[in-house]
Parts: sequence; structure tokens; C-alpha cells
Amino acid sequence: MRYTKSAFDRAELVLQERQQTSENEYQARLHEIAEKAPEIYRLHLEALRLNYSLIGSIGRQNSEKLTLSQQISAIKNKNLSVRQTLRGMLSASGYPEDYLQYHYFCDICRDTGYHEGVRCRCMKELLERYTIEELNSHCSIAMHDFNEFRLDYYSASPMADGESQRDKMRRVYETCLRYTSSFNENAPQDSPSLYFYGRTGLGKTFLSSCIAKNLIDRHCIVVYGSATNLLHRIEEERFRKAEGDTTSILLEAELLILDDLGAEFKTTFTESVVYEVVNERINNRRPTIISTNKSLQEMYKTYNERIASRLVGNYIPIQFYGGDIRQMKPSYV
Repeated sequence: MRYTKSAFDRAELVLQERQQTSENEYQARLHEIAEKAPEIYRLHLEALRLNYSLIGSIGRQNSEKLTLSQQISAIKNKNLSVRQTLRGMLSASGYPEDYLQYHYFCDICRDTGYHEGVRCRCMKELLERYTIEELNSHCSIAMHDFNEFRLDYYSASPMADGESQRDKMRRVYETCLRYTSSFNENAPQDSPSLYFYGRTGLGKTFLSSCIAKNLIDRHCIVVYGSATNLLHRIEEERFRKAEGDTTSILLEAELLILDDLGAEFKTTFTESVVYEVVNERINNRRPTIISTNKSLQEMYKTYNERIASRLVGNYIPIQFYGGDIRQMKPSYV
């Protein structure tokens, strides 16, 4: 995935803030120990002095005619003894043994963003998150909470099968709640791909946005947007050299939510992108939620058989019922 410049800027700022927080907290603990337990503070300074002695011993002459390795070994042994005593004194005084150590957000790179000359996982996560946030910021679809969902917009009158629209939509709502609560960002492959379909204005976009908002609030990596807009961005990047790598973002997101698939202007290029995204995410077991006005069978008329068959064979269809809620509440779609 190619990261944007603004993602790098934001990630660097976060790393600087983490380093400053770690330094401030360390200095606060050091000041506390200096006031409340001066004997521990003095021993801590001795441990620091031994560290500097270890560095300074390289190339220095010594009166005892010790070799460099002997000097280093002697200082290390004394340092270990001092630190062991220090940990014991901290513990006996009611402090954690690591109280006078730096506490980093990431112990691997110590909040620098790099480890052994390679970009650290923590920085990659920041870059990925901010690049995806930037993409999502272009989404014109409003986010909603599950508690905003209104079953009273759906008829309570029994249908031909004896169930009402309200009964059916209650099950849809509960399915979305379960899907969200069981989604595991550490194992997104355990969640299935869903296919929301039904006429315009039944709440497909609304419930999709509820899922997106809930998972984004939990810091899951979710890409959410209209298929038309996302495909347009990919075209701009591919043919007009616009900044970004939307295709990679769509392929790598923990959850991808494509709204109104099938409504976009179709070309050979857009069909190839839709197939690539659908197929690669299935192959890599990355879940996707698609909302559309078309049933799975109607997708055979909308796309080529390769795309339609992948959707039919790998997505759980969830039908939406009711009348056009937008006529009752404009923001409810």
C-alpha cells in the first residue's frame, strides 16, 4: 500500500507525542522517587553512571591493565548487581520493579517508528490507518449509531408468509448487531461477507454505516464508501496520476463496505476492478459487505458471470423489506 504524505506527517506527529509522553512520565516518576525515596534515587543514578562507564570504557586505558572485554564484563556484572538491588528496593517500597524505566507505547522501536533500520509495525499501522481515514473522509455517506435505528418505520401488518416487514427487519437489525459484536480485528477472516439487497430507501446504507461506525470506533480498519466514488478514485489514480493507492486500500482493509454496487457507470475497466477487489478479498478471506438494489441473481445481468458467480457463491444474502423510508425521514436511507 502506498501511503499519502499527510499520513506520514500525522504518523510522525503521533510518534513524537508518544516519545514526549514517555519522557514526561519518566521524569515525573524520577522526581517522585527523588523526593520520597532518596536512597533509591541515588542507587538509580549509580546504575546510570555504570551505563555511561560501560560506553566510556571503550578505548580507555585502565590502571589495572584489564583487557577491554574484562573491563566491560566487570562493569556489566556490577551494573546487574546494582539493578537487581534497585528492583528489590522498589518492590519493597511498594513500587513496580520497572518504575524507573521508560515505558514506551511500542517496546520494539521505543516509539521511534523504526527498528534495526526497518519501518516498525506500529508505524505501519499508523500509516495504514491514516491513509484509510483520508480515503474515508471523501465519503459523503453519513455515519449512524445502531440506537438510531427505528423499527416503527416498517409495517407491523402480516405479509403473505404471516410475518410483518417489522419482524423481518428486526431480524436484519439483530444480524447486523451480532456481526458487529463478533467482528474480531485480529481475525477478520472469521467474519463472513454479507450482501444487503432490496429496493431503494429500506435502510441498507443506514445499517451499513452503523456497522462501519461501530467498528471504526473500535479502531478496526474499515473502508466505507459508494462503489461509484471509489471506482472513480481508482480511475483518477490509474489514468490521471492522482495521489493515492485506493485499490490496495480496498484489498487490504479488515472490512470493506461497498455501498450501491451496480449503480456505477460500467466499463471494461470498472468491471475488471470490481472483479479484482471481489476475487482477491475472497481469496484472502477478507470480509466485505455489499449493499445494492439488485438481488444476487440480477447481478448476472449487471456484471459478467465471473463477478456474479463469485458473489453468489461467497456472500450471505440479507434481504431488506419495507417502503421508502427516505420519504418519511430524509437522512434514513
